[in-house]
Amino acid sequence: MTTRDRLSTEAARQFAELGYHGTSIGSLAKALGIQKSSVYSHIDNKEDLLVELAGTGAAHFHEALDSVPEDVDPLDRLRLALHAHLQVVHTQLDVATIWLKEWRFLTGQPRKDFLRSRHRYEKRIRRLFEEAIGSRQLPEDLDLDHAVLLFFSVGNWAYTWMSKKTDVDAEADAFWVLMQDGLARS
Repeated sequence: MTTRDRLSTEAARQFAELGYHGTSIGSLAKALGIQKSSVYSHIDNKEDLLVELAGTGAAHFHEALDSVPEDVDPLDRLRLALHAHLQVVHTQLDVATIWLKEWRFLTGQPRKDFLRSRHRYEKRIRRLFEEAIGSRQLPEDLDLDHAVLLFFSVGNWAYTWMSKKTDVDAEADAFWVLMQDGLARS
């Protein structure tokens, strides 16, 4: 692994554990066993790392959603989307944490680009709910805003309790049973 790759990995770890503002160029350099000035041979500033890692998180979430098969019924696609979302949190915990929490510290155009990507992802999940309603697998009068919020509440808070030992499929299935039962009753 190159020093630049190690820098990204360490930055992801520290941003996730200490927060963006709790991480310094000095702490990154120390963890890598290099001089602080050497870090700057790879980046212009700390925000470069945040932009990179937030983008990496976005790419992982979009790719996971892309992997959900189109040839299954809409409700099953929604269930698989929850599995995919939780799988990203589990396998990419550090960058997922940045995508879910530390992105707030992005500024300028990178922030606008990030929010555009994030909103696109949220709209894709919303469309899955709309398709399930359209196919009458979910009630026609479902409160769509709250249903989408429920999906993301389950999926996005997983970074706070998930560990490497978590059985993602079992957790996703358990949450799905609760969600589906609640959604069907609305």
